[in-house]
Amino acid sequence: MPKLLTVRPLTEAEAAAVGRLARSRTDPARAVERARIVELARRGWRVPAIAREVGVSEQTARRWLRRFGERGLDGLADAGRSGRPPTYTPEEVGAVVAASLAPPQELGLPFGSWTLDRLAAYLNEEKGIPIKRSRIGEILAAEGLRWRTQETWFGARPDPAFAEKRGRSSPSTRPRPRAAS
Repeated sequence: MPKLLTVRPLTEAEAAAVGRLARSRTDPARAVERARIVELARRGWRVPAIAREVGVSEQTARRWLRRFGERGLDGLADAGRSGRPPTYTPEEVGAVVAASLAPPQELGLPFGSWTLDRLAAYLNEEKGIPIKRSRIGEILAAEGLRWRTQETWFGARPDPAFAEKRGRSSPSTRPRPRAAS
């Protein structure tokens, strides 16, 4: 039979904070669930009943009660996770951003604008950064930069006399007859 687990006595400030968090509708759901576990234990509920009421396993309820007992309100927060280390160093990310902001002609390249493929090739060959075009787009988006595909049809017309040659524009729809007043 599992050992009887009780919550330690709470200070007035802790009791108020736990009660507020347990009833909150705007705080993260995990935090509210953990506060409900502590609140029910403070009211004298046993772990199996708390687990059923909150909808968690008994092991989970015990974990949060133990962590609250050891660390107080800070024990109800998520612990840090190690996760996968970043693939690119801050220096490499800086090189990607700097290259994307520099005009290619200033870098001695024979084209006037970047594409993701051109930028990936330049970074691979010149800077020695093995990076794919999809990752370049993610890095630029994370830096707040928007990648824009170049539209060849937009901008200055190749023929300066285009407007005269085109002639008057005809309306695309016929005018509607006016209503009699």
